[in-house]
Amino acid sequence: MFIGHFAVALAAKKAAPKTSLAVLIAAAQLVDLLWPLFLLLGLEHVRIEIGNTVVTPLNFYDYPITHSLVGAVSWSLLFGGVYYFRKRLPREAAVLGLVVFSHWLLDLLTHRPDLPLVTSDSMKFGLGLWNSFAGTMIVEFGLFGIGIYLYYKTTTASDKTGTYALISLLIFLTVMHLGNLFGPPPPTVAMIAVAGNAMWLFVLWGWWIEKHRTVREIALSI
Repeated sequence: MFIGHFAVALAAKKAAPKTSLAVLIAAAQLVDLLWPLFLLLGLEHVRIEIGNTVVTPLNFYDYPITHSLVGAVSWSLLFGGVYYFRKRLPREAAVLGLVVFSHWLLDLLTHRPDLPLVTSDSMKFGLGLWNSFAGTMIVEFGLFGIGIYLYYKTTTASDKTGTYALISLLIFLTVMHLGNLFGPPPPTVAMIAVAGNAMWLFVLWGWWIEKHRTVREIALSI
């Protein structure tokens, strides 16, 4: 799952209108923002295995810190808790916690059974949507479309930058997703880890977008 996670961030703006898109993106992608760092540190591991699934050649055989069920719940509580103590917005903090946990739920849908309960040798979960290329395309782009619609319903551009910054992000995510689907596999695990850390740029992109967009009054009144 890639653009599906960004779809959750976009859609969650409606439920948490006082929260920046940057924070929502960080929440939706939190475990995938941490995972490349843990790869570099040697705390989690992945193999490149062509044919592992129809969609991805990656074998996620050891990533309990970021992608176990217990880990996902822990990161959700931590992220939501930190936000609450900083902002004192209980509803927004709860939404953020759910957004963090949504990452595990969407991965549960797409991954083969490789999401551990606690440790890498514990019970593993995964419904295997990645074994269907067409199914993956339909679900991911369907979620992305819903997320875009809800974000546009919740916010409006305050200037031209607010329009084009958002459009450019949506186009870039789409192109990147298609590149992941149709492009060659990554050459090395080290390259995956290094490139994965560039995901933080999307958080900054979200911050830039929201500097030039405002929340519609109807969204704030809900």
